[in-house]
Amino acid sequence: MITIEFIVIILCLLVGTRFGGMGLGLISGVGLFVLTFVFGLEPGKPPVDVMLTILAVIGCAATLQTAGGLNVMMQFAEKLLRRHPQHITLLAPFTTWTLTFLCGTGHVVYTMFPIIADIALKKHIRPERPIAVASIASQMAITASPVSVAVVSLVSIIGAHHGVGQAWGILEILAVSVPASLFGVLIAALWSLRRGKDLADDPAFQARLSDPKQRDYIYGASETLMDQRFPREAYWSTWIFFTGILVVVVLGALPALRPAFEVKGALKPLSMNLVIQMMMLIAGAVMLIACKVNASAISSGAVFKAGMVAIFSVFGVAWMSDTFFQAHLEGLKTALQGVVQSHPWTYALVLFLVSKLVNSQAAALTAVAPMGLMLGVEPKMLVAFFPASYGYFILPTYPSDLACIGFDRSGTTRIGKFILNHSFILPGLIGVSCACAASYTLVRLFF
Repeated sequence: MITIEFIVIILCLLVGTRFGGMGLGLISGVGLFVLTFVFGLEPGKPPVDVMLTILAVIGCAATLQTAGGLNVMMQFAEKLLRRHPQHITLLAPFTTWTLTFLCGTGHVVYTMFPIIADIALKKHIRPERPIAVASIASQMAITASPVSVAVVSLVSIIGAHHGVGQAWGILEILAVSVPASLFGVLIAALWSLRRGKDLADDPAFQARLSDPKQRDYIYGASETLMDQRFPREAYWSTWIFFTGILVVVVLGALPALRPAFEVKGALKPLSMNLVIQMMMLIAGAVMLIACKVNASAISSGAVFKAGMVAIFSVFGVAWMSDTFFQAHLEGLKTALQGVVQSHPWTYALVLFLVSKLVNSQAAALTAVAPMGLMLGVEPKMLVAFFPASYGYFILPTYPSDLACIGFDRSGTTRIGKFILNHSFILPGLIGVSCACAASYTLVRLFF
């Protein structure tokens, strides 16, 4: 019976991903209904705290986008890349990593991809080299951003587990995930320096150049933000957003600065979940007022739409999976506890594969991390294998990867004949495996 119920969950995940994030949330509702009404399982609890925190972060980031702050960041990034075009393969991934780190979502970097491809072409560098690893880096930074859905989810999950999360606040998690993520990006970028043939030696590229129309298309008009001017309010919004992030990090590092309240007879500082929610709402409110933001336009921006889809997918997936694991917790502990405790890398493998099924690091964490804690995986191992939550590059179906293929007019960034041999799989495997090795080493050495 457990096997059949688990198959129902997997089928819902597979079907849901065909329809994107919203489909994932909706189809998970079907799975929840089947588990409850057909198999008689008591419904679990949806991750309300996680969803509210995500909502606050997305609201603030969407306000930043509406105020023009995201365009300011993009223009600064383009200036850096065009100033050193010969180093585009190394600079591009760190640029997209930084943008995601600051904004908490990889969806903010789409504007950079055509710029990266254009700079590479003008410098006669194979565009696949910088653009593929830049896409990977933009997603790897999610585990390092203090305002990303994935980091917020992990803080909430560990903190809710019988109080053991007191030793693993947001600062401790970032102290591991930031250097580990950067290390993974660095190794993937270094490997990318010599990948593929140079454009002059690539027969497929040279064949396209022989067609005058193709040549004009490939070396067509440059994509750029350099000539755009932004109002001063756009710059203000950027600094307001940075200030909000800084306050979150400081309050996470210094619990004494947070008000304390009595919980079960003991004084405990205010939850970081609530701190993040408050500060993101405050930063958004200050931007709204000081930067003269059109409030009605906030909900129509790309960041807001992507964030709401993420919330919906987390809602459905987490509720369905919690229903299954809560119902069979004791049986699963008996069967799996010894294996998971003695071989914690099995948790990382499950997390990696589930992230591909749900196409979301946060959704994978909310589905797998609570199960890991219930089975006896130490919280520090959840942090050590945090980078494994990014596995949806295995198949080239994620929007950022597909966007890169479309933006690379040279055709060097592509999906291979056998599907799995696409431009993103090797930099992805290198980046994630190196990040996992680095985070595991940091946790063992310092925690």
